[in-house]
Amino acid sequence: MPFGSLWLPVVVSAAAVWVVSALIHMAMPHHKSDFSQLPNEDGVGDALRKLSLKPGQYLLPFMRDAAQLKDPEYVKRLNAGPVAMIRIRENGVPKMGGSLIGYFIYCFFVSFSIGYIARHTLHAGDAFMAVFRLTGTVGIAAYALANFPESIWMWRPWGVTIKNVFDAIVYGLLTAATFALLWPKG
Repeated sequence: MPFGSLWLPVVVSAAAVWVVSALIHMAMPHHKSDFSQLPNEDGVGDALRKLSLKPGQYLLPFMRDAAQLKDPEYVKRLNAGPVAMIRIRENGVPKMGGSLIGYFIYCFFVSFSIGYIARHTLHAGDAFMAVFRLTGTVGIAAYALANFPESIWMWRPWGVTIKNVFDAIVYGLLTAATFALLWPKG
């Protein structure tokens, strides 16, 4: 089966996930609690502003390598806290255009990968449920599994990860339905 016969499900599923993701994050209430406000936000903002931090990721207290975990002074700083990972972006109103384009490219790449796997696993004319099962499994895995290391290593609250996995299941099922409906006939 030529890959060209899968361009329609690839593009349509990427666009569908892109739109549904936007709707979930704008209209659904379950992500509104993903972040908490700092107490004395203005004071924290003033303190960070004085540091003139460039966009990037920062670790507090900073650890160059695991050997520092044996340094009593470093352990003392860890125990005294706060222990934090901080992400700084450029100042100003977020420019959504680049992020929206980047997210669509990501959705397209996921759908392209699903199409590639399906092309080498399934055949033109395969049953709706066979296409749905394979593309849904790969889609859910692609959208969901990358969330877990964020909680394991980067301290993302597990509740946020679970909500993201729920969203990923929706995206995977939407992708599966799109591929199954648009799958080339025999």
